Amino acid sequence: MTSQLFAICFNATRPPDLARFWSGFLGWELADGQEDDLAILPPDGKGFRIRFLPGREPKTGQNRAHFDLTSASPEAQARTVGRALELGGSHIDVGQLPEEGHVVLADPDGNEFCVIEAGNNFLADTGFIGALACDGSREVGHFWSGALRWPLVWDQDQETAIQSPDGGTKITWGGPPVASKTGTNRLHFELALPAGADWEAEVDRLVSLGATRTDIGEGDGVRALMLDPDGNEFSVRRPV
Repeated sequence: MTSQLFAICFNATRPPDLARFWSGFLGWELADGQEDDLAILPPDGKGFRIRFLPGREPKTGQNRAHFDLTSASPEAQARTVGRALELGGSHIDVGQLPEEGHVVLADPDGNEFCVIEAGNNFLADTGFIGALACDGSREVGHFWSGALRWPLVWDQDQETAIQSPDGGTKITWGGPPVASKTGTNRLHFELALPAGADWEAEVDRLVSLGATRTDIGEGDGVRALMLDPDGNEFSVRRPV
């Protein structure tokens, strides 16, 4: 059976603070868990959760991935920005132009996200988290399409995007040039398999698609640690 996107994970300097920010901002419920393993759950129980894991590495440069949040109207966009600022977010400058309609913010741990202006057709009907926008190659977009068996909904000019057959958040890759990777990514995917699935066979399938396993001889037995074709970390949980 194919892996499912179980969680988008943030390595955070202060996981409880970051979990509270995103829980309040998105309106997602905090799951029961230890302070070093916090997660928030989508209201409808469908799709991915967001996990907040302890990370010691300081942030250097922009993340390779960030959320694009949708707006139904200019007023709704302003309310979303205001709510983020009230909860501890901040405006940041990543080189955006004054005439661009989206607003670039950072959460309390410095992770970038964008509040997109109303009328964005590409993100129509995706939900509030319209996309996880990633810096990445066309190859990695095709890898993740095969890994998750999510269809490509965009494949043009080296830019790619995938979306679950059930709809919801898109995952996009902007194509070259892909920024050099320095250290461990702050955001990464965690995949999971249904109960009874063959975990080793799935890990082998991901390797055949272009992933690299990095935990040989040092894994924790609960998950396989891997890299996608662009060198981004991800993990595959063993079935419970």
